[in-house]
Amino acid sequence: MVRRRIRWGRMILAVVILTLLLTGFIWASRWFGWFAPAPLSAKEAEEKFGIERVLSPVDYNQNGIDDYTDILLGARQDAQNRPKYSAAYYNGGYPPEGEGCCADLVWRAFQNAGYSLKDLVDQDIAAHPEDYPATNGQPDPNIDFRRVRNLKVYFTKYAESLTLDLNEIEQWQPGDIVTFDNPGHIGIVSDQRNQKGVPYLLHNAGQPNREEDALGRYRISGHFRFHGENIERGS
Repeated sequence: MVRRRIRWGRMILAVVILTLLLTGFIWASRWFGWFAPAPLSAKEAEEKFGIERVLSPVDYNQNGIDDYTDILLGARQDAQNRPKYSAAYYNGGYPPEGEGCCADLVWRAFQNAGYSLKDLVDQDIAAHPEDYPATNGQPDPNIDFRRVRNLKVYFTKYAESLTLDLNEIEQWQPGDIVTFDNPGHIGIVSDQRNQKGVPYLLHNAGQPNREEDALGRYRISGHFRFHGENIERGS
């Protein structure tokens, strides 16, 4: 009887260990993207799904590249740089070049198009503090522009709000901004797509691959397209 109990105990322990190992392997494969199929390029997606690329009529920094493409390229550069994940507080607001969180990928993407997202958000908070409950009535330029809740308010006010339905694949365009709830998160839509036509996401959650098939991983709370026509140059 004792031997039988020991044998059953060992079997149960083995099952538990195998379950934990399998769970860990599944988590790791998802985190590192080990078995993810190759994405479709913008050209391949256009040919397969008939998706027409939307370009911005604005070239804010006058570099010969439209704003949406500049935002996309800026986000991709930050993704490729893979800054160490940090949501810490920094005097002056900006983290060091080698550090950052999800919101830092976004302002760096906008910086590549010539915009100071920090200045835009800080100015609007100063003018309309009641619109930004996350500040608790105490605006702090050192952190406000790096809070997803504040960015969602800003883009809701000043960008075009678009569909949250991932099945409307043609409505998801490179350079669009996406916010998420639970947890709060933000990223930029890529020009690469999965085999169903859903775009990849450029984002920083500290993961190894920062351009990945992750739009459906979190609960989407906002989908925006920025229009810079009314932004004064130098902002």
